[in-house]
Amino acid sequence: MHHARQSHARTPPSERPAIPLEALWQTSTLVFIVLAGELLAVILALAPGIDGSRWVYFGLTSILIQWTSLLTVSVLALLRRPLARLRPLNVAYFALAVLLAVTSIICSLLWLALHEQLILQHEAWRALWLQFSGIALAVGLIGVAIFRSHWNARQMAVRAKQAQLDALQARIQPHFLFNTLNTCAALIHGRPEDAEQLLLDLADLFRATLSAPQEIPLEEELALTRRYLEVEALRFGHRMRIHWQLPEPLPQHLVPNLSIQPLVENAIHHGIEPSPEGGEIHIAVTQGKNLLQITVSNDLPPSGSPATRTGHRIGLESTRARVQAMTGGAGDVTTLQQNGRHTTTITLPA
Repeated sequence: MHHARQSHARTPPSERPAIPLEALWQTSTLVFIVLAGELLAVILALAPGIDGSRWVYFGLTSILIQWTSLLTVSVLALLRRPLARLRPLNVAYFALAVLLAVTSIICSLLWLALHEQLILQHEAWRALWLQFSGIALAVGLIGVAIFRSHWNARQMAVRAKQAQLDALQARIQPHFLFNTLNTCAALIHGRPEDAEQLLLDLADLFRATLSAPQEIPLEEELALTRRYLEVEALRFGHRMRIHWQLPEPLPQHLVPNLSIQPLVENAIHHGIEPSPEGGEIHIAVTQGKNLLQITVSNDLPPSGSPATRTGHRIGLESTRARVQAMTGGAGDVTTLQQNGRHTTTITLPA
């Protein structure tokens, strides 16, 4: 009888805007814009060469800067959906154009509303308009330059992380494939059902390696790890003993694709394979108040056991790098050797 198999449909990666426009109207960002505008108004009011009352100049400057900045943010908020389809740098240049247009409109409105009360000549207002337009242009160009530098650095970091993921995905290495196929060949005549199951599990592993998104639900990553362990169990038999400690229900949490499986692979190759008696592997998931911990631990081989092959730290380092990238540095991957066991822990903010 064939083993029943469940289809683990992969959810698409969460849609994220190419540019974090949503951050523009968060409370902290708006407070920063207001305070930065007031600081700029103070600097301009204290600058030499101002005729008349500096308090009046500060008031006009403050009104103009605050209205300009907040109206610019409002326009970008209203147009966020069509802007999301533009290239990042085009959005930055569009924001600069909006800033200049809003500056001109605010200066014109101030002239219409206040020129009689303040008894300022048209030439003085035009000079004020040119001054603030120049300031808006300078601030906007500086902002575009900073954004361009930040975006390029971010893209380089993304490409570096993708290269690490590609290296990790290539770690279903030929020796593993050869071992699996040899095991399958040995099972075909005596245990054909197990041989079929082995090939199906192998197909699952390669499908996940080649086509899965960068982040998947914890449940799917654990299912992939089970497929891998089922393949290795046919090779190691009773030498490999697996213990699962999972909460019910599993936390609905995203994890980097191929983050747990490489740690289990390391546990097998460095703990089970070199030991004649084999050993135990413990896989545990712990949900805390503010964090999620995934632990993979294995028995250390006795001293004098044959040395295992090297070169597996790429899995650990790649998992650590992708966990940190996914969580903005709030998550990490740590290791510990104590009491004859090696433990690797993935920590993610809940």
